[in-house]
Amino acid sequence: MPPIKKILVIRLSSIGDIILTTPLLRRLHAAYPEASIDYCTKPPFLSLLASNPRLSAIYTTEQLPTGRYDLVVDLQNNHRSRAIVRSLSMAQKVHYRKENWKKWLMVQFKINLSSSSRSVVDRYQDSLKGLGVSDDLLGCELYPSPAEKAFALPYVKVGVKSLAVCFGANHFTKRYPPQRFAALLSLLLDKESLQLFLLGGKEDAHHASEILNTLPPEYCSQVTNLAGSCTLMQTAALIERCDAVLCNDTGLMHMASAFGKKLFVLFGSSSSVFGFLPYHSPFDLFEVEGLPCRPCSHIGRDQCPKGHFLCMNDLSETLIARKILDFFKGGSRFLP
Repeated sequence: MPPIKKILVIRLSSIGDIILTTPLLRRLHAAYPEASIDYCTKPPFLSLLASNPRLSAIYTTEQLPTGRYDLVVDLQNNHRSRAIVRSLSMAQKVHYRKENWKKWLMVQFKINLSSSSRSVVDRYQDSLKGLGVSDDLLGCELYPSPAEKAFALPYVKVGVKSLAVCFGANHFTKRYPPQRFAALLSLLLDKESLQLFLLGGKEDAHHASEILNTLPPEYCSQVTNLAGSCTLMQTAALIERCDAVLCNDTGLMHMASAFGKKLFVLFGSSSSVFGFLPYHSPFDLFEVEGLPCRPCSHIGRDQCPKGHFLCMNDLSETLIARKILDFFKGGSRFLP
């Protein structure tokens, strides 16, 4: 095999999927330390990679890579990424096998052909077989800049227990209802003095308002609402400083896993079968097991097709709160 000196990795979207490619960047760098590694993604996600020390250059769908590569790794494997690959000169290319037919069988007929909840990261790794790229058994990576770290610094008080609350998700069936989040946060604040941070994008801001409007007034002073007020990597820097994270199945869950945070994860229509659990980060998973309509989609839906939304409505705030309180009583804390 000719020497590999120039590599391109393609993953166009989204937040979590891109973060889940970072173990491969590290492993490619370890296997080919003299090679330059470039990356191509969509512009909104460029900041996730901007400070990654493994990368030589980052391209976007608005400024595509050109020239010749020794190896192209297509981890998106859709029409757009294949068109990018065809536009390039390369010695070798590999791609991620999505196995969408297995997802379809699971959603439509609840037929599970996956022997385990194998991570997407490990399936990405499969695409590199025969290239001398070894699994290092380490997790995801993110690198907030000094400015982003400085942004987060004054918010999280040293010596006070802190919990990031990532309450959003792109699809309704992946979102624990705001009123239920408010009830859960009330249970926590009734028993423990915590700093709580509501984190999310501009699209989540109205849900943050719903949580705060439902929360008893005596607890509101302990909650800092930063949803829609931070850049993506400022949010990452805030998560890095928090002790633990409560979240739906969302990109911010994978962001928290990149810092090895303890995660309390709420799965509604999601299923671990699809391989998107936190990667090499400690977590407690809360889900309604045995629900015959679950999963109803592999990406989520804009409404519950059955109308009852039991996959989220049957999650117990009391149980979730107890697990989180047990964690904080154990004294596992962020050290600046």
